[in-house]
Amino acid sequence: MKAVNPLRPPGARRPRLAWSLRVLVTTHLAGVLAQAALAGMFVTGDVGMLAAHRDNAVVTHVLTFSMTVAAVLVWRPARGPAWPAWTGGGLIVAENVQIVLGQERILGLHMPLGMLIFGVSAVLTVWAWRWTGAAR
Repeated sequence: MKAVNPLRPPGARRPRLAWSLRVLVTTHLAGVLAQAALAGMFVTGDVGMLAAHRDNAVVTHVLTFSMTVAAVLVWRPARGPAWPAWTGGGLIVAENVQIVLGQERILGLHMPLGMLIFGVSAVLTVWAWRWTGAAR
């Protein structure tokens, strides 16, 4: 017979996984927002911000992989929804394209893709904080 935790409602699943996902998506969103701020400072004449923009891109991209792993764990073992895991995978692809576009200085695509990444990251973050952990 499976032990029942009286402190957790019957529909709630793996609250630690949900909190890990919340922390990772929020940190990722902060990194994406920092990317926009650093790019803005570079464009307005602070040339040193380009290196900070590049370095922050690496950190943010690592966070994307981490939050995608957390989203997969929320999906599979915790029986949460699948779309956050697929969205994380899409963000990995989008950010890889974003890095190449930035390195090649194709700003006409780099900047709009950055805004799309920010929007998707914001939606994922809002969802993560609203998700109750209930089984699907």
